[in-house]
Amino acid sequence: MLNVGYPSTRLPLEALVEHIHQKVVPFNQDPSRNIHFVGYSLGGLLARGLIHKHRPANLGRVVQLASPNQGSEVTDFWKNNFLYRWIFGPAGQDLGTRDKAFTRILGPVDYELGVVAGNRTWDPVSSAMIPGPNDGKVSVENTRVPGLTDHIIIPTTHTFIIYNKEAWMQTLHFFEFGQFKRASNP
Repeated sequence: MLNVGYPSTRLPLEALVEHIHQKVVPFNQDPSRNIHFVGYSLGGLLARGLIHKHRPANLGRVVQLASPNQGSEVTDFWKNNFLYRWIFGPAGQDLGTRDKAFTRILGPVDYELGVVAGNRTWDPVSSAMIPGPNDGKVSVENTRVPGLTDHIIIPTTHTFIIYNKEAWMQTLHFFEFGQFKRASNP
């Protein structure tokens, strides 16, 4: 297992893709074993960007946790605010819903992708900016992307989805079976 950190407050999205590529290359030395990706929020987008630009020959399955595949209305609202720019950096500036230039970096989804979205929030201000069910940062609808294999909604917030037992159970199930676990597919 490899857990890749990245300097999201210093680099734009495209440079972050190259940064994680440099970390993944030495890790991916056994072509007989599939390499699976799981990414939280921006990390899920970086996995898509990495696959688009440097697709591993032994690509397995990919799971995104609360990734804003279609952008975030919270970014639309706050992107010109100094504090927001300082906290989320150049990559955070790219993730609005109005200018989806970032999607060219991510490319199309032509591999097995599962998306886990949350529908709970503890942030009434951010949630008021987002239409429909959301996790306080991203609408459930904006986690979807054409070509995805499966999508599931769980009762958790954006911030805490990475600590959510259900999210991890669903991730492992998707890696093994290529779909999320539901009552109809035990």
